[in-house]
Amino acid sequence: MPTFVPHPERRPTVVTGASSGIGRATAVALAAAGHPVVLGARRGDRLEDTAEQIRAAGGEAHPVRLDLADPASVEAFVKGAREAVGEVDVFVSAAGRSVPDSAVDPNPDDFAAIVEVNLLGVQRLVASLVPAMVERHHGDVVFVTSEMVRWPRVRASGYAASKWGLEGYARTLQMELEGTGVRASIVQPGQTVTEMGSDWDPEVTTEVLGEWIRWGVARHHHFLHPDAVAGAVRTVVETPPGTHLTLVEVQPEAPIDPDPRSPSPSASPSASHSASQQGGDR
Repeated sequence: MPTFVPHPERRPTVVTGASSGIGRATAVALAAAGHPVVLGARRGDRLEDTAEQIRAAGGEAHPVRLDLADPASVEAFVKGAREAVGEVDVFVSAAGRSVPDSAVDPNPDDFAAIVEVNLLGVQRLVASLVPAMVERHHGDVVFVTSEMVRWPRVRASGYAASKWGLEGYARTLQMELEGTGVRASIVQPGQTVTEMGSDWDPEVTTEVLGEWIRWGVARHHHFLHPDAVAGAVRTVVETPPGTHLTLVEVQPEAPIDPDPRSPSPSASPSASHSASQQGGDR
């Protein structure tokens, strides 16, 4: 029989994007499971809010500012995380950046900034955290990606490209980690209500949501809550050693239709916010 290192009761955890959205919900969920959590994001005041919420519920939280676009910030974050909780056993990449961009009339600076946060910054964290996991033959890395990998959307070329790249990187990491006792998993959410896109121009938001309908990527008007995605992440992390959930797709269930013969409702382009498949502040 193969042997695996059992999960310790206390698993030092890092969650990026922990100031809002999926990242915040994931940090709260893993802290509720009894794990000390290091919270990473740019907005320090919002990190403190998340930490206070976790501590009020009896959990352990350590806010450490992180800008994934800044290699020096990533290095300082890793150092601060280890000082706070020791060697990290769970790393959840739930931060992200998205701006409405165009593949036809692109802004190279915007595109590069998105890739810097959503892909390059994540790779830097993996490079800093995973080797120690391999030495211990235990650990979980969870990449929160997006259904845009399968169904791209207009005005999101940088975001879709960065998430495709991230899943390709995650798949390669899975192969290289085979037999080490360290698991790399992908959690791929569908349409989720987060703060990402909330600062977009309302006319752009209306246009984007209208295009979702035009291209058939908004089957109904129900969106996931970040807690639903956080629950999937927790399931991945808590899966017993010897079992690897390589990819978990999380989709919002359609509202019950009293008349199944009627046309399915679609996402309303008049929504006051944009909906994204990613976690929170970088």
